Amino acid sequence: MNPSTESRGAAKRALLSLAIGSFGIGMTEFVIMGLLPNIASDLLPALSATSQEDALSQAGWLISLYALGVVIGAPTIAGFVARYPRHRVMIVLALALTVFNALTVVLPTFELVGISRFLAGLPHGAYFGIGALVAADVMGPGNRAKGVAFILTGLTVANVVGVPLGTYLGQEFGWRAAFAVVAFVFAVATLCITFFVPKHPGEPGRTMRQELGVFRIRQVWFTLGVGAIGFGGFFAVYSYIAPLVTEVAGSPEWVVPIVLVLMGLGMTAGNLVGGHLADIDLRRTLLFGLAAMAVVFALLAVLSFWIVSLSLIVLIVGFVSSVLSPTIQTRLMDVAGDNQSIAAAMNHSALNIGNSLGAFLGGVVIALGWSYTAPAWTGAALALAGLLIALLSYRVEARRPAAPVLVAS
Repeated sequence: MNPSTESRGAAKRALLSLAIGSFGIGMTEFVIMGLLPNIASDLLPALSATSQEDALSQAGWLISLYALGVVIGAPTIAGFVARYPRHRVMIVLALALTVFNALTVVLPTFELVGISRFLAGLPHGAYFGIGALVAADVMGPGNRAKGVAFILTGLTVANVVGVPLGTYLGQEFGWRAAFAVVAFVFAVATLCITFFVPKHPGEPGRTMRQELGVFRIRQVWFTLGVGAIGFGGFFAVYSYIAPLVTEVAGSPEWVVPIVLVLMGLGMTAGNLVGGHLADIDLRRTLLFGLAAMAVVFALLAVLSFWIVSLSLIVLIVGFVSSVLSPTIQTRLMDVAGDNQSIAAAMNHSALNIGNSLGAFLGGVVIALGWSYTAPAWTGAALALAGLLIALLSYRVEARRPAAPVLVAS
């Protein structure tokens, strides 16, 4: 599918159909963060009655289990399906997301919900990775980051509308109501992809062994490190935004969805701006984005005691963090050579290693009694570590050129 073979309207319908699925992924990944206190009280009542901090920290494992599913599923599924038609693959992935999120709604115990969260994470990376390839083809050379940003827009819009709405429904009607909405969104996405995404061939001769060749490329490992560690700082903050609002700023629970809306607005704007900036100068966007992320996390830790300043910084956190999303995705596609399917999906493995790492470390510092602002300091440290990895990557690349790049950035 490309502009010469498909009408602009057909291409737009196809991308919007895929964006509905990314909206659902944004909801299922992020809505849990605003509902951790509710989930802890429901699924871990004994521990919650004894120690709220310990219950909250253990409930954070659900975030880590989802992220683990993404990490495992992204390269495995993307490598296996590279030879199949991409439109059919997207239908299957959307259907799997529907079923696995429906399981989260009905399973009764913490352990079983944890399994459902792991399963729901498996199709995540392949969905975004293959969808990004379709979007890049539609947008054409010189606009690949904009195409990637279009698919990611569904995820960021979810943080403006879906996550706050899901958080509100979860607080009012029980946390399972939020995931019922998520399952419905994926069902709609499955139907839209079936009807509106036209035939899009895969690479029939491609094998898993060939796709795994991506792991022999040094710059791929550097870029994955930037995503896993640098972007992990964002998840250290976002995973514990609810207690930051209620316990540190002293605001009532109903303020949490409002703060999440602000985060989502910042993420939506940052994603679109990031796609534009990455097409202009990918290197500068990546390096300055990581440095800016470390600064705003530190400001959040210092200024979170007042709800007005916290809200303003959260808006900036969402913006700066999402500037990096299409930037890291495009960098990874650029350095991956011929291994595009698995490379596009591996970005989401890296980001969800960051999700798991950030959520885990944020829970650890809270459990250690270092206050609810400690995850923000943890996020700043992770962002700085990601910046160092990026600088090292470019230094190595300057000394010894990486594998041939398909499209220069």
